[in-house]
Amino acid sequence: MSQLLTYVAISVFCVLTASSLDTFTAAVYEHAVILPNASLTAVSRQEALASMNQNLDLLEGAIISAAKQGAHIIVTPEDGIYGWNFNRESIYPYLEDIPDPQVNWIPCNHPNRFGHTPLQERLSCLAKENSIYIVANIGDKKPCNSSDPQCPSDGRYQYNTDVVFDSQGKLVARYHKQNLFMGEDQFNKPTESEVVTFDTPFGRFGMFTCFDILFRDPAVTLVTDFHVDTILFPTAWMNVLPHLSAIEFHSAWAMGMGVNFLASNIHYPQKKMTGSGIYAPDSPRAFHYDMKTKEGKLLLSQLDSHPSHPVLVNWTSYASGIEALSTGNQEFKSIVFFDEFTFLELREVTGNYTVCQNDLCCHLSYKMSEKRSDEVYALGAFDGLHTVEGTYHLQICTLLKCKTTGLHTCGDSVETASTRFDMFSLSGTFGTQYVFPEVLLSEIQLAPGEFQVSSDGRLFSLKPLSGPVLTVTLFGRLYEKDQASNISSDLMAQTLRAHPYIPDNVSR
Repeated sequence: MSQLLTYVAISVFCVLTASSLDTFTAAVYEHAVILPNASLTAVSRQEALASMNQNLDLLEGAIISAAKQGAHIIVTPEDGIYGWNFNRESIYPYLEDIPDPQVNWIPCNHPNRFGHTPLQERLSCLAKENSIYIVANIGDKKPCNSSDPQCPSDGRYQYNTDVVFDSQGKLVARYHKQNLFMGEDQFNKPTESEVVTFDTPFGRFGMFTCFDILFRDPAVTLVTDFHVDTILFPTAWMNVLPHLSAIEFHSAWAMGMGVNFLASNIHYPQKKMTGSGIYAPDSPRAFHYDMKTKEGKLLLSQLDSHPSHPVLVNWTSYASGIEALSTGNQEFKSIVFFDEFTFLELREVTGNYTVCQNDLCCHLSYKMSEKRSDEVYALGAFDGLHTVEGTYHLQICTLLKCKTTGLHTCGDSVETASTRFDMFSLSGTFGTQYVFPEVLLSEIQLAPGEFQVSSDGRLFSLKPLSGPVLTVTLFGRLYEKDQASNISSDLMAQTLRAHPYIPDNVSR
């Protein structure tokens, strides 16, 4: 036992002495991907490499620029190297065998150690030559045979994979995407959930990919059980208003979970793909949303290596003390992203409203600068299972602008507004501690430093907002009510096998 305690103490000491930087410079690159000519037709390995190298040429420019500006780490997007719209056969030439990081490998120094891996070699050399951590999304392939009952009929697993190379070019992390989005049939879900962390001189990092953010594992687990400081998030995110625009939801997740969040999105406006950012728990530090141009965008910002943990929020405390007034027949139903919300129209320039659905009651106090006759706002509540493009249980309180003055358009996508709010305070009787606070202004803009969350569960403005409001939302997730559990009983065993930093994780 004394030997174990000594080992744990040394582990803690090593982590504390290694984490010597109080702040670091983060970079994310929103990449205008070059798509292959025929993604559903299998091409040669040489053709696949030529296509991927076109994108790597662009990424290389961003990496070099970030490094010259002092960035310690850069995140690049999901699908940023090979694109999308593949089937199992056509993606295969783009894949490489990515080893477990425990092999202690610098591909730049030993390029042929694990077969033909030119992608990993190039990324490793870029990291080494520029002394920067690089996060990239590529495809992994793993052979299997009939002794494995889950082995696909073509004899291989194919994974949507994030990799990290450190500033010496060493492969330090590999993550196989757990929650595949519809249309990702070219990839397999890992048979066991993976929780991937790695330590640096500027904090502990974890990573997951795109659709993973809506589920408990691995996203929430990385924060609650493995105490990461910063999340790395490659994504190919298609914006869905009013509540799931990239910059809106990703900044809300950072605030709700109390971590730094580095989100790198594809830039492809034809598919509503834009929106990258560097988010701290208290406020967005840099963000980019651009539906008008075709160019990529590099963002940089300084972050705390170990962000201070926010005050613990009791998300039902304030709202549960509000007595709901009878609203008579004023409530109405309207659809928000395939879910039927219960709404109340905000009829006055200032007021207090409560609207309920199932176990959730939402309370709003507000004051508009003026009540315009050409715009309608409503307070909405939803408590139920979302079943389109994924199955997950939501509790949402939202103040939103309706698309037109017709109440049936409340919940439709709308990007501009004219009504300004001098004050708002939104709360709800949430049955979960996982609530993500969103404030989105006209023209899809965030409002850094203009609002905060109180310990009793109120999302409130600190001053009159700098722009007209599209939505003010508390987006709650009840993971335990999802129909299909996303957690594997082998999660911890898999983590123990996969990660060399487990003694440090346990000691914390």
